[in-house]
Amino acid sequence: MVKVAIGAGHGFYTKGKRSPNDEREWFFNKQVVEYAIKHLRDYDGIDVLRVDDRTGKTDVPLQERTDNANSWGADIYISCHHNANTGEWGTWTGTETYTYEGNWNEAEKLAGIVHGKVIGAYGLANRGLKKANFHVLRETKMPAILIEGGFMDSEIDIKKLRDDSVLEKVGQAIAEGVAEYFGLKKREKSTSDIHRLIVDGKQVIALKDDDNLLNEVKSYLGKAKEIKIQKV
Repeated sequence: MVKVAIGAGHGFYTKGKRSPNDEREWFFNKQVVEYAIKHLRDYDGIDVLRVDDRTGKTDVPLQERTDNANSWGADIYISCHHNANTGEWGTWTGTETYTYEGNWNEAEKLAGIVHGKVIGAYGLANRGLKKANFHVLRETKMPAILIEGGFMDSEIDIKKLRDDSVLEKVGQAIAEGVAEYFGLKKREKSTSDIHRLIVDGKQVIALKDDDNLLNEVKSYLGKAKEIKIQKV
């Protein structure tokens, strides 16, 4: 079983971590993390530990994040961030991925694979693979990478960050990179993955795709007296 520790950088209330329009970095980060986890679940033999506070109310201390990943025995660690330059709107742009200072072959291999995929997903300039003495890279006992997806104070990048479909592509790209790094295969969906949507006692649809099922449920909210979901 492959163990992946992943977290959204910061928290919703972390000072300074926002766009000039007061959009919070944590929100962009958590969207990518949630989509990455969703797509990681498509692969066999994988377990995921989320190290940030999924509500965003607490900026989980870095030491706690790395301690949890280390004690859990994670095989890799991924930290998702979005960048900032001056805090005022400008035209700087691009995506970069960090590993710890020095030579760390496995971390660099992971970074190279994942970075190559997220570059395509964001569609922004490639700022390359970089080195830094960040806590989450230094204090983890497993290969660790930190992704800076784009600049929150960039008139170019913010358009991508505000686009949920782009952030899902990024999450999917991370999952695909992890799968490639470990040589994982997608699990085959069986009939047990199918859910029936029953509205007021009648089945209206049966779907494998969770997102489409959720959209169907939303379409009946406020209209139906009873909505049930049954697993086949």
